[in-house]
Amino acid sequence: MIPFRFIHAADLHLDSKFAGMKGLSDIIRQHLRESTFIALRHLIEVAIVEQVDFIVISGDVYDAADSSLRAHLSLQAAFEELGSHGIHIYVIHGNHDPLDGPRLQIKDADHVHVFGPEVESYRARRRTDQREVAVVSGISYPTSKVTENTALKFRREDESTLFHIAILHANVDGDPVHETYSPCTRKELESSGYDYWALGHIHQRRVIQEYPHIVYAGNIQGRSVKETGPKGCYVVEVSEDASLQLTFHELDHVRYVREEMSIDGIHDIEEWRMRVEEKVDNIRILRPDQMSIVRWIITGRSSIHRTLESGHVARELEDELRRREIARAESGQFGGLVWSESISLHSGIEIDRSELMREDHFLGEMLRLAEKVDQHDELTKELLDKALAPLMSNRVIRGMLNETSEQERREWLERAGELGAMLLLDKASDGGRK
Repeated sequence: MIPFRFIHAADLHLDSKFAGMKGLSDIIRQHLRESTFIALRHLIEVAIVEQVDFIVISGDVYDAADSSLRAHLSLQAAFEELGSHGIHIYVIHGNHDPLDGPRLQIKDADHVHVFGPEVESYRARRRTDQREVAVVSGISYPTSKVTENTALKFRREDESTLFHIAILHANVDGDPVHETYSPCTRKELESSGYDYWALGHIHQRRVIQEYPHIVYAGNIQGRSVKETGPKGCYVVEVSEDASLQLTFHELDHVRYVREEMSIDGIHDIEEWRMRVEEKVDNIRILRPDQMSIVRWIITGRSSIHRTLESGHVARELEDELRRREIARAESGQFGGLVWSESISLHSGIEIDRSELMREDHFLGEMLRLAEKVDQHDELTKELLDKALAPLMSNRVIRGMLNETSEQERREWLERAGELGAMLLLDKASDGGRK
């Protein structure tokens, strides 16, 4: 097999909106909007520096509902620059940029290949000597909601020794966090005969399987606190013996992080404030060229939990931290911005759980039930379903609840347990436990 190198990228979502952000100043909001374009710029730089032969993009290049002239011009300029370096681009459309939507028209060019509503195949060549190295097949979404299994349309009919790549925007094995568009299974992809499945739609990168490789590249720029961690693309090197080496390259300019901070051993609110501020400085040092958007997760047990539970102290610190970052941005210091998205309490009061669980009273029974919930997923689901059932009749609330993850709902249950324990202990201290 002729060795070659390509990039697998997906879900660029150029110029798309950032979700769930509060308190932003206009200048920081504009900085956020720039991030998808900067990530695209980083993608081009990686392609040129790594001297790849071609790029595959697995759908959702932009959001049709928010497509802009700037996104169109930026994409066109990016493709032209890549073409000047002899790099070909193979693109499919996904559920956010379907063929029947208000699409950005990608200019026809010899080095840009946009797939239609049925599986098409192209022969990719090595950039340096134009030798054929791979067969690249793909299919675009004709509409925004494709519920059929389009993976079944891919079949390797070419018996040549060329490496076969399939580009698909799909939900493999029913990931519950994303819409079940183009649903398929790992076994179906494995049996198709392709060497590499370049997947899009799921924004968390992962290698589902090796040989054949079934890979989600994730998106190139996180857009909400649900999309934490580094975002980017894979550079895939195919050797003469058909072995693969995947190297992840970070492209994101704004990074979402969940930063845990324990209140164990902290018994003074001012000390807690100082600890949070120290963590802000550490994040700034760790990512001096990026903007970080942080959800603070407060864990542990301490007497200050009661004060934090009231909410006003946390809100005051959020506001102060945001004011400081706005001031930095207004002075032109965008590198190392640390925006506090929210402060989420997962902490509790200082109690001897083991002792209380042995006692025969309502609090002890509640703590014993909480322990069972932690150990049994089915019991957790049952309790959550019962608790949320009265709210599901409201269409708006039902829509919001359907967008939450199982992890978020578990956190609600844990928080309710801690709040219940605190209220029961307060009542017991007032009138004695019954």
